[in-house]
Amino acid sequence: MDRDALRELLERLRRERPLVHNITNYVVMNFTANTLLAMGASPVMAHAIEEVEEMVSLARALVLNIGTLSGEWIEAMVRAGKRANARGIPVVLDPVGSGATRLRTETSRRLCQEVRLSVVRGNASEILSLEDAASRPQGVDTVHAVDQAARAARTLARRTGAVVAVTGDVDRITDGERRILCRNGHPLLGRVTGTGCAATAVIAAFAGVAGDPMRAAAAGLAFFGLGGEIAASRTRSPGSFMISLIDALYEIGPQDLQAGARLEEASFDEA
Repeated sequence: MDRDALRELLERLRRERPLVHNITNYVVMNFTANTLLAMGASPVMAHAIEEVEEMVSLARALVLNIGTLSGEWIEAMVRAGKRANARGIPVVLDPVGSGATRLRTETSRRLCQEVRLSVVRGNASEILSLEDAASRPQGVDTVHAVDQAARAARTLARRTGAVVAVTGDVDRITDGERRILCRNGHPLLGRVTGTGCAATAVIAAFAGVAGDPMRAAAAGLAFFGLGGEIAASRTRSPGSFMISLIDALYEIGPQDLQAGARLEEASFDEA
């Protein structure tokens, strides 16, 4: 991805402060909101059926995160997603724990069918579950390597028209034809709850200012992963890392992203 484009995207995001509507889980609401604020976006958490269509109409991007589901939340996600589609607002899905239970898997697949998604971001097991009924993660954690989900990601992207980002030690991003690898990140990101969900929200913030969902996903994962690298250079423990991560996301400038992003285009037969 063009490094000048990365710089320009972050400059535009900071200038325009896109409103990101999150229908997300109880576990990560505070952390996700602080992540978005730190990076320069504007968060709103709204899940009531009575207001989601009105709220999403004010937003530049919508996050659907299935981490703590209920029947009403599912219907709110569908309504918000359809309204976003009608208004040309990008929708980003995080299928948290899909494959672990029937409810999570069926909800993820329903959203893929009924809502036109711009990006799907998940770990390898979650992405596999959307294409392979026999795939089962351990709770919300992955039990598969990123490479194992490469074919499923490409198929899912072609079937839904969404960009699919499979995150792990090296993130794989595809629209079914193009493929980008992101090598930014640090193992401590896996020691703090909600970092995957926050990464999804970061992608949504970039999607609110980028015309290309592939570019938004790549920029979002590079930006968030770079924040993890900077935070890990300052601390060794998860608690202080979480605080340092928020600080790092606030401090990363457009030129820092331009210089620090480790993105590369790859063919489907490359690792």
